[in-house]
Amino acid sequence: MPKIYEYLGIIILFYTNEHEPVHVHGKFQGHESKAEFIIEDGIVTEITIKSVKGRKPLPSAVLKDFKKFAQVYSGEIVQKWIDYFVLHKPVECEKVERKVK
Repeated sequence: MPKIYEYLGIIILFYTNEHEPVHVHGKFQGHESKAEFIIEDGIVTEITIKSVKGRKPLPSAVLKDFKKFAQVYSGEIVQKWIDYFVLHKPVECEKVERKVK
Protein backbone atom coordinates (compact mmCIF):
# COMPACT_ATOMS: atom_id res chain seq x y z
CA MET A 1 0.00 0.00 0.00
CA PRO A 2 2.07 2.93 -1.22
CA LYS A 3 1.62 6.09 0.80
CA ILE A 4 2.11 8.97 -1.64
CA TYR A 5 1.47 12.08 0.47
CA GLU A 6 1.10 13.25 4.05
CA TYR A 7 -0.94 16.44 4.22
CA LEU A 8 -2.17 18.12 7.42
CA GLY A 9 -2.38 14.74 9.14
CA ILE A 10 -4.15 13.11 6.19
CA ILE A 11 -2.44 10.05 4.75
CA ILE A 12 -3.01 9.89 0.99
CA LEU A 13 -2.38 6.49 -0.57
CA PHE A 14 -3.11 3.85 -3.17
CA TYR A 15 -3.99 0.29 -2.27
CA THR A 16 -1.85 -2.22 -4.17
CA ASN A 17 -4.89 -3.95 -5.72
CA GLU A 18 -6.43 -0.78 -7.17
CA HIS A 19 -8.67 -0.52 -10.19
CA GLU A 20 -9.74 2.24 -12.53
CA PRO A 21 -10.90 4.96 -12.43
CA VAL A 22 -7.74 6.60 -11.12
CA HIS A 23 -8.31 7.44 -7.46
CA VAL A 24 -6.59 7.96 -4.13
CA HIS A 25 -7.67 7.24 -0.59
CA GLY A 26 -7.42 9.76 2.21
CA LYS A 27 -7.16 8.43 5.78
CA PHE A 28 -7.38 10.45 8.96
CA GLN A 29 -7.83 9.12 12.50
CA GLY A 30 -9.78 5.99 11.50
CA HIS A 31 -11.85 7.75 8.82
CA GLU A 32 -11.44 7.27 5.08
CA SER A 33 -12.75 8.75 1.83
CA LYS A 34 -11.52 8.57 -1.75
CA ALA A 35 -11.11 11.00 -4.63
CA GLU A 36 -11.79 9.69 -8.15
CA PHE A 37 -10.28 11.52 -11.11
CA ILE A 38 -12.19 11.79 -14.38
CA ILE A 39 -9.62 12.20 -17.17
CA GLU A 40 -10.41 13.30 -20.71
CA ASP A 41 -7.66 13.67 -23.34
CA GLY A 42 -5.01 13.39 -20.62
CA ILE A 43 -6.48 16.20 -18.49
CA VAL A 44 -8.31 15.85 -15.17
CA THR A 45 -11.74 17.35 -15.84
CA GLU A 46 -13.53 16.35 -12.65
CA ILE A 47 -12.82 15.01 -9.18
CA THR A 48 -15.51 13.09 -7.32
CA ILE A 49 -15.25 12.44 -3.60
CA LYS A 50 -16.74 9.14 -2.51
CA SER A 51 -17.13 7.18 0.68
CA VAL A 52 -15.31 3.89 1.22
CA LYS A 53 -17.45 0.87 2.04
CA GLY A 54 -17.18 -0.11 5.68
CA ARG A 55 -15.34 3.09 6.70
CA LYS A 56 -16.51 6.31 8.31
CA PRO A 57 -16.04 9.20 5.86
CA LEU A 58 -13.54 11.93 6.61
CA PRO A 59 -14.91 14.64 8.93
CA SER A 60 -16.20 17.63 6.95
CA ALA A 61 -13.27 20.01 7.63
CA VAL A 62 -10.73 17.27 6.82
CA LEU A 63 -12.73 16.25 3.75
CA LYS A 64 -12.59 19.85 2.51
CA ASP A 65 -8.78 19.84 2.90
CA PHE A 66 -8.52 16.45 1.16
CA LYS A 67 -10.64 17.61 -1.78
CA LYS A 68 -8.62 20.83 -2.18
CA PHE A 69 -5.36 18.85 -2.06
CA ALA A 70 -6.67 16.43 -4.70
CA GLN A 71 -7.58 19.38 -6.94
CA VAL A 72 -4.22 21.14 -6.60
CA TYR A 73 -2.14 17.94 -6.88
CA SER A 74 -4.32 16.11 -9.42
CA GLY A 75 -1.65 16.03 -12.14
CA GLU A 76 1.01 14.72 -9.77
CA ILE A 77 -1.38 12.11 -8.33
CA VAL A 78 -2.28 10.83 -11.80
CA GLN A 79 1.42 10.64 -12.70
CA LYS A 80 2.15 8.65 -9.52
CA TRP A 81 -0.71 6.29 -10.48
CA ILE A 82 0.80 5.77 -13.92
CA ASP A 83 4.28 5.29 -12.46
CA TYR A 84 3.09 2.72 -9.92
CA PHE A 85 0.35 0.78 -11.71
CA VAL A 86 1.36 1.08 -15.38
CA LEU A 87 5.14 1.46 -15.34
CA HIS A 88 5.65 -0.53 -12.09
CA LYS A 89 8.00 2.07 -10.65
CA PRO A 90 8.26 2.79 -6.94
CA VAL A 91 6.66 6.04 -5.77
CA GLU A 92 7.96 8.26 -3.01
CA CYS A 93 5.89 9.71 -0.19
CA GLU A 94 5.97 13.49 -0.06
CA LYS A 95 5.17 15.46 3.08
CA VAL A 96 3.25 18.67 2.35
CA GLU A 97 3.23 20.82 5.47
CA ARG A 98 1.67 24.01 4.12
CA LYS A 99 -2.01 24.32 3.40
CA VAL A 100 -2.68 24.38 -0.34
CA LYS A 101 -4.68 27.20 -1.86
